[in-house]
Amino acid sequence: MAAKGLYSQHHHNPRMRVVRNLVLALILLSFAGVVLFPLVYMVSWSFGPNVKMSSSLYTVFPRKWTLDSYKAFFDFSPYSLRWLLNTFIMAAGTTVSNVIFASMAGYAFAKVRFPGNKFLFFLILVAMMIPYQVTQVPLYILLVNKFNMSNTYAALILPGCVTSYNIFLSKQFFSGIPTALIENAKVEGANQFRIFWSIILPMSKTVLAVMAINTFVGNWNTFFWPFLATTQDSMYTIQVALKTFKDASWTLLSPMMAGATISALPMFILFFTLQKYFLEGVTVGAVKG
Repeated sequence: MAAKGLYSQHHHNPRMRVVRNLVLALILLSFAGVVLFPLVYMVSWSFGPNVKMSSSLYTVFPRKWTLDSYKAFFDFSPYSLRWLLNTFIMAAGTTVSNVIFASMAGYAFAKVRFPGNKFLFFLILVAMMIPYQVTQVPLYILLVNKFNMSNTYAALILPGCVTSYNIFLSKQFFSGIPTALIENAKVEGANQFRIFWSIILPMSKTVLAVMAINTFVGNWNTFFWPFLATTQDSMYTIQVALKTFKDASWTLLSPMMAGATISALPMFILFFTLQKYFLEGVTVGAVKG
């Protein structure tokens, strides 16, 4: 009893709680600092001078703060605005196609019984485990070499028009919708397309929003495939175009950081505007199928 009393006194000591909370706060602030440092570095150097720099001249913050680098970014190439437009077209195109085709496939796997249903869905799960980079070589051979689609929007959009992850996500969500609701609609004479369009989609705004946001963000930030599929300056996405600010011995650091900040700005706006859907995206696919 005495030992229990000492433990209780120690456990409920206000001073100990303050010390413990302070230590936890310092640890969390340290982790936050590590995570936020690249962002702070990018934004701060976007206000640096428009000069060529070598790696030996880099500092944490620029010695001179100016807006010249933002002007230099847009003056660097006649295609500066086109790079942002290309990125938007690619991200928006893949987002729309994923919302349409992945949701239709997910509904079919969840609620339509057809031969090979489980086997095909197993292949979808296997495809999710294949690293992204592994598929780039066959895609390049197929779209660029065979079909001569280099430097086209089709080449940028088609490889990501539907992803196995989005099919899996929508299938898991649709599995939680009562089958009796669909059966009642069939009794009323509705076909599968009418059921999907008039009943399922209005009930699935959350998963569709999560799919759209994740797909848009992922394709806006992607580098590897646009780098392979484009060779002309006019067809670069913003992520690929930023590499042109760097040479073997020098870097236009501040204009490059200005471009990176401009390219990240839509993502910041998207995140803070639709933060609820980002958080829901963590659990939306956890419905038992």
